[in-house]
Amino acid sequence: MQPLSGMILTIAALFICGFLAGYLMHRSDFCMAGAFRDLFLFRNSSMLKSLLILVATAAILFEIEFLVGLIAIPFPFFGAPTYFGLFGGILFGFGMVLSGGCVVGVLYKSGSGSRPAMTALFGLVVGSGIYAEFHQTIVPLVSQMELTTSVTLPQLTGIAPFWWVLALAGGVLFWVRRWSRTGRLQRSFGAEGYIQPWKAALLLALLVALAAASSGLPFGVTTSYLKVAALFEQILAPQHLATLPLFNEQSVIHTIPFSGEALVGGAGPVLDVIALLQYPLIVGILLGAAWSSARLGEWSWRGHFPLAQVLTVFLGGILMAIGSRIAAGCNIWHIWGGLPIFALQSLLFLLGLFPGSWLGSLVIKRVILGRANG
Repeated sequence: MQPLSGMILTIAALFICGFLAGYLMHRSDFCMAGAFRDLFLFRNSSMLKSLLILVATAAILFEIEFLVGLIAIPFPFFGAPTYFGLFGGILFGFGMVLSGGCVVGVLYKSGSGSRPAMTALFGLVVGSGIYAEFHQTIVPLVSQMELTTSVTLPQLTGIAPFWWVLALAGGVLFWVRRWSRTGRLQRSFGAEGYIQPWKAALLLALLVALAAASSGLPFGVTTSYLKVAALFEQILAPQHLATLPLFNEQSVIHTIPFSGEALVGGAGPVLDVIALLQYPLIVGILLGAAWSSARLGEWSWRGHFPLAQVLTVFLGGILMAIGSRIAAGCNIWHIWGGLPIFALQSLLFLLGLFPGSWLGSLVIKRVILGRANG
């Protein structure tokens, strides 16, 4: 296949995966921020159950793709675990709950016309620009906080990935059967066109696997927020942009499976391999959610919301951006991509999400909801 036609095929495949993912997330209200927030605010774990189904299904699909030679495991750009994965997870979880959506949650909600989600999305861009200011301070510390040179749990233990996947799939299947028998898998929601989250989880896992086969990587979007921040700086402060190493280095080299060509990229405001892999996903998610909401007659530029909410979701977006950069990836990268391959970096990120989400839920409960009730 010619390199150009291969790139076009990759872009098309990623756009379709993004479009369908946006549609599914909107129809099922598949929100990872809600999954962690509901656990602490309402003691409701129904969305976390669906998330577990997604991870287990993706693990099976990734292992099949690996065995037939479609993908490499570990995926490129997953590194050895450091304490920054834990710290970044805490910060990300805190911001995710405050903003009411994760890095793709705010995308599909923005696509359906949510102004709070758009505010959080702007916070993600601003937070990415803030991180660029102290990136060079973080880089030397990462290697000093490395826990092991192993990237995945199978590498660390010497047990083949197949057995880890089998154990995960078997354990999840056992609990799914129990949840199904007791009615704890279904959500009572009678809205038109609603898709049960566990069904959406199965389909989203398939889309993540298709994206991996098309691009060699799982879903990822957060470096694009850096690129947008760099674009704003290029317009508003080009001389300052030139002083920031993060925006001026080509730190990524990746070979596109369909084209076989190695391309370079970075966080700078240029069209490169990162733009090729992430922009189609982002545009697809936005349009997929917009299409879903329009079909249901729900799309609207939603009206006024309180200043306190504006500030809260904006701050949440900033914290998510900084947390994802510190942890070398966002929740989609780590949970949908890293956990299914048992990446140690992703396990640390998940560990940090719980206390971070608890803190965010505490702020929502005592400050936001408490003020409203008062």
